[in-house]
Amino acid sequence: MLKYPCLVLDHDDTVVQTLKTLSYPFWCLELEQFRPGKTMSLQDYVMECYHWGFADMCREIFRFTDEELAQEHKQWTEYIHQNTPEPFPGIEQIIRRQKEAGGKIFVVSHSSSDTISRDYAVHFGIQPDAIYGWDRPAHERKPNPFPLLDIMEKYGFQPEEILVVDDMQLACQMAEPLGVKVAFAGWDDMGVPQQRRDMEERCAFTFDSVEEFEKFLFD
Repeated sequence: MLKYPCLVLDHDDTVVQTLKTLSYPFWCLELEQFRPGKTMSLQDYVMECYHWGFADMCREIFRFTDEELAQEHKQWTEYIHQNTPEPFPGIEQIIRRQKEAGGKIFVVSHSSSDTISRDYAVHFGIQPDAIYGWDRPAHERKPNPFPLLDIMEKYGFQPEEILVVDDMQLACQMAEPLGVKVAFAGWDDMGVPQQRRDMEERCAFTFDSVEEFEKFLFD
């Protein structure tokens, strides 16, 4: 019997390694384009995104206009469609074991559904049971509780049967009102102590490695 028959996974920097290999290098290119001469370290990028969220970071720190943000998003969409991030070693084993044991896998992410579907097809050869991505209407995206409410309604899960796995607090904002537990995916250390402290305090579980998470779920 599965400990959690319903796993709700974040995507970027939980299942696939997006930040260090794609999103930060791309941001450096965008910063040079939109604000020539400006630079930002990886740690500062992570810290400010954590504090503000990406769009508000662009607005508050670099004074991006709405038009610039729209252009940046368009270029990012084209970039991510041409580049596929690698999964964290061992995550495929968890996804396969969950599915083979009759459990469900859902993805709730701010990535687009088509890129999430592509990543699962390329790396795992299977698809999530449903994807709640950025292409959904705003009121259906994390941190709105809608994805979890929809999963419970359509698939009959109770809050105690669901585990949300994420690296950011938006997941907690989504899950806490419903009594759903959140696990901190701490296996990609961003070097931002505040993020780790906040997640460890707020989440029911913290896992520092994919192997530790797998053992918790199945052993």
